Parts: sequence; structure tokens; C-alpha cells
Amino acid sequence: MIEATAFGALTIINRFEEYGVKVSEIINCGGIAEKNPLIMQIYADVTGREMKIARSAQTCALGSAIAGAVVAGPENGGYSNFAEAQKAMCSTKPQSFRPNPENHRIYAELYKLYSQLHDAFGTKPWSGSLYSVMKDLLRIRDSQRKES
Repeated sequence: MIEATAFGALTIINRFEEYGVKVSEIINCGGIAEKNPLIMQIYADVTGREMKIARSAQTCALGSAIAGAVVAGPENGGYSNFAEAQKAMCSTKPQSFRPNPENHRIYAELYKLYSQLHDAFGTKPWSGSLYSVMKDLLRIRDSQRKES
């Protein structure tokens, strides 16, 4: 289940980039990000990107505070715009999760299969063959068993 959600997140990241929105940084927030290093490491390994964690455990409240600081304006102790307020009020925790290159390599192989299945089951115009998917999964499994 963890890998399935990580593959879904990678699909979303890839779609953003396909349409010209570069994803240069990923900052996670909330309980899972703060309390589950296994999930954060798997997300880093699957996406091939560093996973950072927001300093604030209350990011929704922080967002409201940022909006309030912008509305107040600099003359009342706030900020002139959102970028300025975010720069002053937001940061990440020192701990982050960097991708393990070997794990990322294996997940990249699995992601190709995930993408085939995603498109086969989720897009109307898909045409192709899923014949090799199980064989490829077994090959990946066997190669990992040999390395262990």
C-alpha cells in the first residue's frame, strides 16, 4: 500500500512536469511525515527526490497566519506579500529523507509496470498487452532474492 501511494504521487509529479511545472522540492507535512520514517524513505526511493518535512506541525494554521500577516501589511507588523511572509514564517526540519540509489533503481523498474497497469485500467484509449507484466514482476522478485 505504501508503494502504491508513492507510485501515485510520482505519477502526479510526472504529470506536473509533463505540463511544464518543474517540481524542484517536496515538503511533507502532518502526522505521517513526522512519525513514519519508513513511509518517507519509500517515497524518497520511489520518486528519486529528497523528502523534507515542514517545521510546523500545524501547517493549516500556519497558512492562515501567513494570510493574516499579509492582510495586516508591513505597517502593522505583517508582510507585503505571500512570498515574503512564507520566507519569514516557513522552514523545514533538519531531518530529511534522501533516495537510496539502489532502491530507486528497483522502484524505477516497478514503476514502469505500474504505469502500464495504470494506463491499461485507467485510460480509455489504451491499447497494448499486459502479457509480460507478471513475468517482469517475477524476474524482479527473483533478482532481489539472489541479492539478499
